[in-house]
Order: sequence, then structure tokens, then C-alpha cells
Amino acid sequence: MNSEERLWNRNYCKVMAANFSLFFAFYVLTPLLPLYLSEHFGATKDVIGLVLSGYTITALLLRPFSGYFVDSFPRKTVLMVCFGAFAIFFAGYLAASTLLLFTIVRTLHGGPFGALTVANSTVAIDVLPSSRRTEGIGFYGLSNNLAMAIAPTIGIFIYSITNSFDLLFWIALAVACIGWGIDATVTLSGKEVVKNKSKLSLDRFFLTRGWLLGLNMVAFGFCFGVLSNYLAIYGKETLGISGGTGTYFMLCSIGLMLSRIQGGKALRAGRLTYNAASGMVISLVGYTLFILLPTLDSSLTFVGYYGSAILIGLGNGHMWPAFQNMTICVAQNNQRGTANSTILISWDIGMGLGILLGGIIAELLGYDMAFWTVAFVNAVGVATFFMATRTFFLSRNLNPTVR
Repeated sequence: MNSEERLWNRNYCKVMAANFSLFFAFYVLTPLLPLYLSEHFGATKDVIGLVLSGYTITALLLRPFSGYFVDSFPRKTVLMVCFGAFAIFFAGYLAASTLLLFTIVRTLHGGPFGALTVANSTVAIDVLPSSRRTEGIGFYGLSNNLAMAIAPTIGIFIYSITNSFDLLFWIALAVACIGWGIDATVTLSGKEVVKNKSKLSLDRFFLTRGWLLGLNMVAFGFCFGVLSNYLAIYGKETLGISGGTGTYFMLCSIGLMLSRIQGGKALRAGRLTYNAASGMVISLVGYTLFILLPTLDSSLTFVGYYGSAILIGLGNGHMWPAFQNMTICVAQNNQRGTANSTILISWDIGMGLGILLGGIIAELLGYDMAFWTVAFVNAVGVATFFMATRTFFLSRNLNPTVR
């Protein structure tokens, strides 16, 4: 195999490292922000959900335009501007002295985050050899999944020692700046950037050919939105597990790593629907055990709590790269940015609904009902895939090497 066909080429490794940095900076704060808003500003559960959902809503609004800009302008320039803005906003958390100011900063911060994730993932596709693209996208998704699992553990550990939210904000700022510096060294050749010169249409902002894939992803984003934002409070207030959140996300990362070992062969062979189906079913079992076992017997609380972490990590590790690949496979080459923005938009919608509705349901009916809602929504997503989404993808797939 010549050097052009190498999966782990220098630019790909840099883009993956930068992707890990941006998601680490984001997720090192995620499980602790509800506690911060509650303790620092006295915010109630429904207000916490409203404040935190603003970030996702802004990311959602910017992502369609992000795909357009990434497909129409020099990607390196778009990438650096978005990453710089994303990093700077972490300083705003340090300066926000009131709940209103924090809400404004948090909401605006979602804009550069939404654009950055589209730009960075599209650049990752550009630097991959076409023969290794399906496999490469799978590993790329693992970089943000690992950050999603590791960063909360580290953030909770640091907070337990220092009891300082300001230190966490500084860490997030520093890590984001490191990611910006890494991406600054990435080299893109002109032939790798496919300019989209077609007339403006809805398909320039949202991949209408992949609408059902996006709708399916909304369900899974909803589930993780509730889990990632309310896990710490649920564990402390309902299950009596005050220090288990960090361990939970660490076990989740183990599940993610196992998914690469277990599902890597199928991904390399192009068995996307197989990987997606396996991941969804495993995640459904994980979410169900998470909420069911503590209600059956209090002695099973820890089994359901920590066991679900491995299963959900394993399931997401299978499901996410499969859905991203499927969305790219139904898009034309000049719609890579739009395809990436579409799957991320769908995840954002689900995350935003999960954060917002999860807080409202918890306030009205308690956290138990909020997580039962998660299990139900996940089951609906699984049923939708087997009944409609799989056939939808196969009928529109433009890549004959995958199925």
C-alpha cells in the first residue's frame, strides 16, 4: 500500500487530535454545569434545562449555514476562524457574574461549536484516502466519543479536589487553544477541497436525501442529552451515588474502545447497517438496565448504573460512525460538509430536546420518569431503524462498496 493510502497519515492524526481537544473542552464542563448553575446561581431544575439547551439551539441554527460555508469557501480558513471563536468563549464563563450573563455567553457559545464540528469533520474526510474513508470516519468519531467519556471523569475529579469551577473553565480554555494550534498545522491540498458551485437550494443547508437518517439520530441524541446533563444530579439525589459520575464515564470510555475492537472488521467491510443496528440494540439494553434494575431491587442499583455505562459506550461506539458514514454515502462529493452538518444538526436537535424536556420532566415528575422517557425514546429510534431507515439508506446509497 503506498503512502497515499495510509489511514494514519500525519494530517489525519492532527485533525483527530484537534477533534479530541474541542470535545474534551466541551465535555469537561458538561456534567458539572447543572451543579454550577444550582449552587452558584440558585437555578431550579427547569431553569437549568432552559439555560443549557440554549447552547444546543444556537449550534443547531448555525450548522446548516456551516455546511454551506465549508462546501463553498476555503476549509482551512473556515476551520481556524471557528476554532478561534470557540476557544475565546470559554473566557466568557469566567467573566459571567450573573445567571443572565452566563445564559447569554452559553447560548452564543453554541454558534462556533456548531460550525467547528462541521468544519473539522469535513477536513478529516478531505485528508483521508478514498479507499480508507469508511474506516477512517469510524476512528474519527471515536476521538470525540473518547473525549465525551474521559473529559467528564477528569472534570469531576478535579472539582472534587479543588471545588473550583473557575479552574475548570481555565482548563477548557487552554485545551481549546491547544486544539486550535494543532489544526493550524494541518495541510490541505487544493485538490482535496471540493467547491460547491451549484445554485442555492435547501439541499445546500440540509441533506434532504438523508432526512430519515437525521430523524433517527434525533432519538439517540435525545437520550444522551438527558444522560450526560442529569447523570450527576440523578445519581446523587435519587440513587444515592454521590461520587460515581466520573467512574460512569470512564466505564463508558471502555465500552467505546471495545466497540472499535468488536465492530472494526464490520466497518472496514462496509457493513454500516449491521454496525448501526448492533449499536442501537446494545444502547437500548444499557438505557433500560440503567433505569429498570434500581426499581426492581436496591441491591441491583450499582449493577444497573455501572453496567449500563459499558453498554451505552459500546452501543454509541458502533452506532455513531455507522450513521455518519451512511449520511455521507447518500450525499454527492460536493455535499460532504452538508452531510456532516445534517447528522450533527440531528444530534443537536435530540440533545437540545433532551436537555430541555429532561429538566422539565424532572421538575414535574422526578428524575426517574425523565430516564424512563429516555428508554422509551431510544426504543422508538430502534424500531424506526428496523422498520424504515435501513431500507431508506439502501435505496439511496451512492457507494456500492457499503451496505
